[in-house]
Amino acid sequence: MDNRLLAQEWQKIAEMDLLSAEHLLTMHPIPIEVICYHCQQSAEKNLKAYLVLHNQNPPKTHDLDELCKLCQKFSDTFKTIADICSDLTTYSVQPRYPMKFILEEQDMRKAMKNAKEIRDFILRLAPEMMAK
Repeated sequence: MDNRLLAQEWQKIAEMDLLSAEHLLTMHPIPIEVICYHCQQSAEKNLKAYLVLHNQNPPKTHDLDELCKLCQKFSDTFKTIADICSDLTTYSVQPRYPMKFILEEQDMRKAMKNAKEIRDFILRLAPEMMAK
């Protein structure tokens, strides 16, 4: 499979994570932690898709800061999303386990906004990655 097609597969799964997060908004009570987790997962997969597009084997990490830095090797513009990558990294593990980690609806809304912003940024940079 060529890099473009593999990147599209990664992006397709990233989009499913984001659609799952949006669907979970219909539940009562709203599973804020799970939505934040899916937003982080979407961003992670979009960053990894960009790396795959550039013939890089993405590392097995949930650290969006690290992934963003790796993407900067191909486009310096990734610096513009570094802060939102940092914000979302928090949701990779902590919300999935019983810990003292309190999230509120405003955190969830920001996570959704950030995940969409990362997706849109990457697809503007590499439209060929858009899943079909």
